[in-house]
Amino acid sequence: MFQDTISTQPVIEAERFILRPLRKSDAGLIAMYTADKRVAEGTRAIPHPLPPGATESYITRAMSDTRSEDVWALDGSAQGLAEVLGVVSLTHLDDNQSEVGFWVGPGFWNTGFASEAVAALVEANPHKARTLFAEVFQDNPGSARVLTNAGFEYLGDAESWSVARGARVPTWTYLKKMA
Repeated sequence: MFQDTISTQPVIEAERFILRPLRKSDAGLIAMYTADKRVAEGTRAIPHPLPPGATESYITRAMSDTRSEDVWALDGSAQGLAEVLGVVSLTHLDDNQSEVGFWVGPGFWNTGFASEAVAALVEANPHKARTLFAEVFQDNPGSARVLTNAGFEYLGDAESWSVARGARVPTWTYLKKMA
């Protein structure tokens, strides 16, 4: 039987959805959400406009056994919500540290889904990281609140490249000590 996810990622329970590894069938909803310029410009890596095949390539990388980033879909289907509300990720860094990333579809902004997903991921700490990092663009205070709600502390200002914006963008960097 064909299995469309090769993953040792755990399924993580949240109150209104589960966090589960991505699967190929997520491509349509992910492409629809990430084609929105506002979503793309809120991230470092999502291009705008979204090129053909970009979503499928992203999912293939997320499902690879040699990946350095674990990506979970916020799946609300058991509660009558969409099968993909957004994604949350952890990227392995050096020295037992990981970086958190997240976005939710625009139709779910201001619902608390991002806060709930990040809090569930932090609580589960599937990488067994001693420190978690995250950064948000300074023109996205909502994402900064998601991090502070999950116990992250402001570390400092920096800047990161945004593919969608084609420019370096000022960021706020956050840290959460896990042990």
